[in-house]
Amino acid sequence: MLNFKLIIRFLGFLLLIEGFFILICIPISLIYKEGLCLSLGMSSLFSILPGGLAILFTRNADKNLPTRDGFLIVTMGWILFSLVGSLPFVLTGAIPSYTNAFFETVSGFTTTGATILDDIEALPHSMLFWRSIIQWLGGMGIIVMSLAIFPLLGIGGIQLFDAESPGPSVDKLHPRIKETAQRLWIIYIIFTIAQILFLLAGRMNLFDSICHSFTTMATGGYSTKQLSIAYWDSPYIHYVITFFMFLAGVNFTLSYFALHLNFKKVIQNEEFRLYLGLIVGFSILVGIILYFTQYHSLEESFRHAIFQVVSIMTTTGFVTTDYVQWIPFLSLILLILMFIGGSAGSTAGAIKVVRVLLFFKNSIMELKRLVHPSAILPVKFNKTAVPQEMLNNIFAFLSFYLLATIIGVIVMSAMGFDLSSSCGAVATTLGNVGPGIGVFGPAGSFSQVSAFGKWFLSFLMIIGRLELFTVLILLSPGFWRK
Repeated sequence: MLNFKLIIRFLGFLLLIEGFFILICIPISLIYKEGLCLSLGMSSLFSILPGGLAILFTRNADKNLPTRDGFLIVTMGWILFSLVGSLPFVLTGAIPSYTNAFFETVSGFTTTGATILDDIEALPHSMLFWRSIIQWLGGMGIIVMSLAIFPLLGIGGIQLFDAESPGPSVDKLHPRIKETAQRLWIIYIIFTIAQILFLLAGRMNLFDSICHSFTTMATGGYSTKQLSIAYWDSPYIHYVITFFMFLAGVNFTLSYFALHLNFKKVIQNEEFRLYLGLIVGFSILVGIILYFTQYHSLEESFRHAIFQVVSIMTTTGFVTTDYVQWIPFLSLILLILMFIGGSAGSTAGAIKVVRVLLFFKNSIMELKRLVHPSAILPVKFNKTAVPQEMLNNIFAFLSFYLLATIIGVIVMSAMGFDLSSSCGAVATTLGNVGPGIGVFGPAGSFSQVSAFGKWFLSFLMIIGRLELFTVLILLSPGFWRK
């Protein structure tokens, strides 16, 4: 039986945390004299008050937390965060429609970066700051839930972590998961501060530097400008953001080893080598094509190429140009990268490089098994045999991901969008990428989607961010049986 008291208590703590971060926006409103302190205070109160009451009335909750309760807490936590996180947009009048505000908030917390805004600069600074905060929290959330909360949930937490980082082994930075999470948080914060300083050195102002560093490290892609990074015609800024997007797409455990000068551990990691190889390979290919078809400047061609390849593959979603205007073949390449995504254990979304790697490794091994049916040919990752149950998990994930994509494209097409735009909308929301292709490219927005379509795409963003299984298991009848 579900431990509802403890579930409510967990959600209460989450509401307190969210209410605190809403309060952080009040000084921004005061600095820019926007007069939104009352609205922000009310938004915070609507988060802190129910959170406090939930904690107060569940003091005697049974501390035993079964596996399935953990699935419910994680899913409900993300939904509740988005429902309450929409209030600042609505109460300040920045986004009066709750449907639009919810879409924008879900896109923020899931670090998708898709937006319904057609004039981002018209938003108050406090709301631009809130958009950046929710993405930064969403990026940290993947670490919080997989390393800090999940171990408290027993076996189910470990299973969820394996679904998020499906390698044959998980490199722990400390015997205790809690200490591991704390160290990864520190890395996340260090990288964020470092990027702020580098952007300031490139003469980006402090407010924009903070906001873009928040959304870069979260691989979120929300910008304070309608033109995104294209607003700054600065190669230095473009390269700085490219570098930190690349870092955000790397497994944070490997970043820890790199910071401790253990580069051998990083270089020997098969996922990192493939991640780096795909970025380099696709950047060179796109850069060459752009040189002969678009820019006729070698530096500019490769700068835009590597920026867009890294941005799309890490599911960040920043842009330095409207890539929809490139030749169709390049749009196809970017669409493929939207599905691949970054590394497991990073803040990036989509399928993840390690799943793609193990899928192809097992497929090749199946061909060898057909030739040598009696041979024992295990699939290896980082020189270690991968358990069959882990491979089954990956195949199930890929099947559900493909099914969700097909259903999503059908739904978007039924709403009147062309096939290219429908594919782009589903790929970018399910993979938490940001801009898509077609009418949902960098120059477009999701404002033209109907209310039903926005709620549907919001659902795709949530299940994509929580790696499908966490949400879909709640839809199975067996989950609710005693």
